[in-house]
Amino acid sequence: MAETALAVDEILSGWWERSDNLIPVLEEIQNRFHYLPEEALRTVSRRFRVPLTRVFHVATFYNSFSLEPRGRHQVRVCLGTACHVRGAQRVMDKVLRELDLPAGGTTSDFEFSVEPVRCLGCCALAPVVRVDQRTYGHLVQSRVPKILKAYRSPVLAAA
Repeated sequence: MAETALAVDEILSGWWERSDNLIPVLEEIQNRFHYLPEEALRTVSRRFRVPLTRVFHVATFYNSFSLEPRGRHQVRVCLGTACHVRGAQRVMDKVLRELDLPAGGTTSDFEFSVEPVRCLGCCALAPVVRVDQRTYGHLVQSRVPKILKAYRSPVLAAA
C-alpha cells in the first residue's frame, strides 16, 4: 500500500492538480500498475478535489482503464466480421492454449491479458491480433507462439 501511495504521489507531482488532467493522470497510473488501484483513485480524488464517484465514473467508462490487475502485455484478438470469416476464432483458441487460459483473462504470472474485441479497424489485414500497440495481420495459428514468445520476459521464458 505504501508503495502505491509513493508511486501515485510521484505521478501526481508532474501534474497540476486540476480536474481537466484527470484522464491523463489515470492513464499514467494505469501504465505504471497495469490497472487502477482503489487507493490510487482515492488519492487522485483527494488531491484533485474531485468527488470519488466522478473518478470512478471516468475509470469505468473508458475501456482502456481497468479496476482489476492486468498483465504487462495486452493481447487483443479481433473477432469482428472480417476477422471471424478468416479464422479469428482459431487464432484466439491458439492464443488461449499457448497462454494456458481457459477463456480471456490474465495469466497467473500477470505477463499477459487476453481480450476479444469486436473491431481493431484494420479489416484488410484480417485476422488481426494487437499486442500492446503492435498489430499483427493475416494471422494463422502457427505464427502465434513466435509472436507471444517475443513478449515473454526472459526470466519466464527460461522457466
